[in-house]
Amino acid sequence: MKPPVIVPGDLWKESGRWETMGAEMLKMKTRSGQDMVVSPTAEEAFTAVVRDGLTSYKQLPIIGYQINTKYRDEIRPRYGVMRGREFIMMDAYSFDADQKSLDESYEKFAKAYRRIFKRMGIAAIPVRADTGAMGGSGSEEFMVESEVGDNTLILCPKCGYAANVEKASCRSDTALDVNGRPQERTDKVIEKVPCPGVETIEQMEQFFKMPSMQFIKVLIYKVYNCALDLTNAPGAASFKREKNESGIQYYPVSFFAVAVRGDLDVNETKLAAALKASGAELAGEDEVIACSGAPHGFVGPVGLTKVPLIADESIMVRKEDGSYEVRVHDTVTGGGEKDVDNLHVEPVRDFIPFLATDVRTVKEGDKCPDCGAEFYSKKGNELGHIFKLGDKYTKSMHVSYLDVNGKTQTPIMGCYGIGLDRTLASIIEEHHDDKGIIWTMSTCPYQAAIVPIKYEGKMQTVADTIYDELTKAGIEVLLDDRNERPGVKFADIDLIGIPVRIVVGEKNLPNVEIKERAATEPILVPAEKAAESVEKIVRDALAVLNA
Repeated sequence: MKPPVIVPGDLWKESGRWETMGAEMLKMKTRSGQDMVVSPTAEEAFTAVVRDGLTSYKQLPIIGYQINTKYRDEIRPRYGVMRGREFIMMDAYSFDADQKSLDESYEKFAKAYRRIFKRMGIAAIPVRADTGAMGGSGSEEFMVESEVGDNTLILCPKCGYAANVEKASCRSDTALDVNGRPQERTDKVIEKVPCPGVETIEQMEQFFKMPSMQFIKVLIYKVYNCALDLTNAPGAASFKREKNESGIQYYPVSFFAVAVRGDLDVNETKLAAALKASGAELAGEDEVIACSGAPHGFVGPVGLTKVPLIADESIMVRKEDGSYEVRVHDTVTGGGEKDVDNLHVEPVRDFIPFLATDVRTVKEGDKCPDCGAEFYSKKGNELGHIFKLGDKYTKSMHVSYLDVNGKTQTPIMGCYGIGLDRTLASIIEEHHDDKGIIWTMSTCPYQAAIVPIKYEGKMQTVADTIYDELTKAGIEVLLDDRNERPGVKFADIDLIGIPVRIVVGEKNLPNVEIKERAATEPILVPAEKAAESVEKIVRDALAVLNA
């Protein structure tokens, strides 16, 4: 299928993403005033098409796909086509009757994507990922290692755990005190300590002569389109709540205080996911003071009344019975006023959060939650992404079918995508040298290039013969018949990255020179055997990629 790139805004209003997609979505109006969207993704378009044609369970499962242009107003487009605002994607959408069928569709794509990347010669790493603005439950990204990668991959050397840092979790560790022993609960009352200019964790370590693991760092975040119910959240009464056309209630802008152990950092993607929000960013200084009564560096969890408090699980974990497992004790926190810190703060005794959840950024050296081995990290770029969307779109856009008993049911969806531009760029990044591209045999523009030193006389005859033999054999071949110096021709073929080069020179005839792009030296073969030799090189390379 090929839906239009410019789609009606009404579809996005139905799904609820008109208000919540965020600044990446480019909106516009027609001359008659109709709202339109330059598609950043196509869940709404495909759902609308299926809605108009789906009536019976007998039609399911349905999988539709497109190769089409998309547009996202990236805040930092860079690295050429690796991250551009306009790009081409192959993406597909599955519609299934139940979870079992969705799991089967999802696994088909997971296997197909692994095979696609292998056939292209890309060492893709499947990792657990955040569902982001797409929503849904399960999600897996296909990453490729890259020095200019936008993503940090967290990897376990022992059990194979792999996750994007936006999704990665780790085994809890023990917070230690100044003597290197596990921290113990204190009965001491909170002590206000004047500490002018002591704003950073490093400065606090020097001032209090304590390790950062015994501090609680509190940051104020500005959160967009939070869909979590904050009706009973302390400090949330002033937040404006709206309802979109699908009846989904959300808070366009809200603020939260987030507490994390002093040696750790908050993961904004995890925070947004926990709050069912489209994004989260650090609040400005004026907003921090308005929310907490203190400037940045002196915000604390004790006595907060104007915003809900989120505690990372490095601070405390809420158990099934509603009680808390406290993981830091006798801590130092911001004092809630300028140049003042609180000493001897005890979680639960002195503050209880609205929500305790995992919002820490996992880093190299943290322990794998599955086997306990130490993580290592790599930079990477996302090439593909698959999601289990559930009924997020089919329910809000009122898609239904009649089941075997004649009852109305709502199908569930999966979403699957590969970025074509980024994939090509990643192949080049993984396969190149100082002379240019080294295309894999399955992705090259031509598998072989014939370069006569001069396209005349015997050299022309031999070049034409080899060209005809390779073409008949089904090999994609380029004949360089330009009137250029040999050095220019060789440099161009290397730059373009054609895997095999055949040089026809008067000096070597009746032999010709065959050189693979990644090889250091050429070989000489009889001209009448050249096509056969090149065909074998091509077939063998493809066999390895397709194995």
